[in-house]
Amino acid sequence: MWKQSVNLILTVLEIVSPVFLLAAIGFIWVKTGNEYRIEFVTKLTMTLSVPALIFTALTNAQIDPAALTKLSIATIACYGIATVVMYVAVKLLKLEMRTFLNPLIFGNVGNLGLPLAYFAFGNEGLSYAVIVFAVMAIWSFTFGVYITAGGGSVWTAVKEPLVGATVLGTAFLWQGWTLPKFAMNTLELLGQVAIPIMLITLGVAVARLAPSRLGRAMALSIFKALICTAIAVLLGRGFGLTSTPYAVLILQITTPVAVTSYLLAEKYGADANEVAGLVVASTVLSVFYLPLLLAFVV
Repeated sequence: MWKQSVNLILTVLEIVSPVFLLAAIGFIWVKTGNEYRIEFVTKLTMTLSVPALIFTALTNAQIDPAALTKLSIATIACYGIATVVMYVAVKLLKLEMRTFLNPLIFGNVGNLGLPLAYFAFGNEGLSYAVIVFAVMAIWSFTFGVYITAGGGSVWTAVKEPLVGATVLGTAFLWQGWTLPKFAMNTLELLGQVAIPIMLITLGVAVARLAPSRLGRAMALSIFKALICTAIAVLLGRGFGLTSTPYAVLILQITTPVAVTSYLLAEKYGADANEVAGLVVASTVLSVFYLPLLLAFVV
């Protein structure tokens, strides 16, 4: 029993250590006065590297397309229920809807969730994770923008390269298609850039935030983690997901508040400092609860 517990702890540490160490590199890089053009890097990864990663992960996936369909439906249900629950919570707590609803719904599925799924479950886990990421991105770029900005458009999500990469990659997976070897090698090489860069960028973003009211932010972060975990566990079981997609769904849905929520708040005039507090508090909290979740699902 003792040996099994030690092996489990070592396995979890092997999974989470690269995630947080790469984020720490970005944090230290900025804190020591080095330059990091986060807008350029984010645009580069979200326009080229992440879509390439999504497409190649789906095209090369050796998994049942039906399992991806089931996971997609479960993910949509998770975000739908989370939206209703968080809307009611924000109303009851008398918080500003434009500031708090978006970060309480959406997690850092891209910068943190994709690498975590990859390190925990390899290419199979990554293939499932990009589905959750795509659903989140579409919901975030439509409903999320609408809430934060007071208006939005479906076209905002449709024109995102990662959405097109998901649709195209899913079509290739269903039909068993592939691209010429030189094209796939190029896209795979481009996609490999995404995971380390996203983690380093996460550390940079956290280092540059100016958080406020960290006590309330920590309380809300704990609430978000508990609610999202409960929703993912119940729906994962309810939809009968097998072990890997079930684990990936839980990890993705329960990731801490995304830096994107802060950027949207800053862009559209919500209270960006409050959101910064949520990003910092939930990210610090995730250092403790993500390893526990991994021990539960691995």
